[in-house]
Amino acid sequence: MNKLQTLARKIIKSTFHLSVCAIEKFHDIDVYDQKCRKLEELPEGTLGKDVAKCLKKNNLRLVPHYESHDLKHVLLDYKMTPVDEIRLQAFMIGNRNYTIPSFAIFIFGAFLLPDLWATFYTDFKNGRKAKPIKNWTIEEFASCPTSTLRQIVFNYSTKQKTEINMKSLIKFGAYTAIILGAFGMMFCLPFLFSSNLTDLVGAGFAFIGGAIIASSGLLTLSNITSIRKQVRTSIV
Repeated sequence: MNKLQTLARKIIKSTFHLSVCAIEKFHDIDVYDQKCRKLEELPEGTLGKDVAKCLKKNNLRLVPHYESHDLKHVLLDYKMTPVDEIRLQAFMIGNRNYTIPSFAIFIFGAFLLPDLWATFYTDFKNGRKAKPIKNWTIEEFASCPTSTLRQIVFNYSTKQKTEINMKSLIKFGAYTAIILGAFGMMFCLPFLFSSNLTDLVGAGFAFIGGAIIASSGLLTLSNITSIRKQVRTSIV
């Protein structure tokens, strides 16, 4: 490793430490220390227990709003080092975690570490193939076995991906139905107060049709939400 590469890693490490110190200064850390102690009480092999052990090993503590971030470090087996932090962000962007912090951290790290671009690209591809986990929280999965969760994430089948794509398509159709139905109802509403019988009848049927279309969209969204809850429950 040359001097420039060493300097780049030191800059990243110092930046992260400065960010953590700033966050800790404006939050009640005692609450998160207590939360970490509860994680330590979980059985061996659970994700929560492994997160607590990892933090202790690296002389770190839970930081406000970063609990789920620590979860991903342990779940995906990325070390808590400057380089692995950038690798984690590459994975998460590939995993469709399109957030400003993820892009900012990744771009910052990739700019300073051009020697690892091939590694970052591999992490990105791994994230693209894995099960989406951007919404996973430590509250939901702390008691689950880490090994089982890793299998779920990394053995994500093509069938599951197709189901997710179909859900997205159905969801888009549901929103479209709601918008079109509501627009049709609003367009017909003035004609319902017309003294002309033809306008009244025509608008009435169109208004009912719009209501049916909008209602079908709402029912579809409700069903998608119900299915999502059932899937999450089966994982836990």
